[in-house]
Amino acid sequence: MDKEDSFRNSTCEGQSNMAERDLSVFIRAVTELFGPKQARLSTQDWLDELELKDMPHRATSRDWRAVTVAASARLANQQTLARDHRTLAASTDRKVSPILSSNCLASAPL
Repeated sequence: MDKEDSFRNSTCEGQSNMAERDLSVFIRAVTELFGPKQARLSTQDWLDELELKDMPHRATSRDWRAVTVAASARLANQQTLARDHRTLAASTDRKVSPILSSNCLASAPL
């Protein structure tokens, strides 16, 4: 292996380590805040964002952070939609009980 191949392999290994570290920290935070199910979904979102970024081979830690920020934005949007859906469901699911039933009116003194 020549010096160029060695340098290329060490650079690639360094980039992989940075990506793994960012993904790991992100998933740990999501697991702690939202649970393991959401963490699995967010892992896929992170990987999807990585593909969308189309980053060069010599990516920097800033590039990995951009992937994490984009995956975080997806998570925030999902949480907002879920909260809004729960709020809407709660507001339309209320049962209204009648104030007076017909039996009460019949026995009430006038």
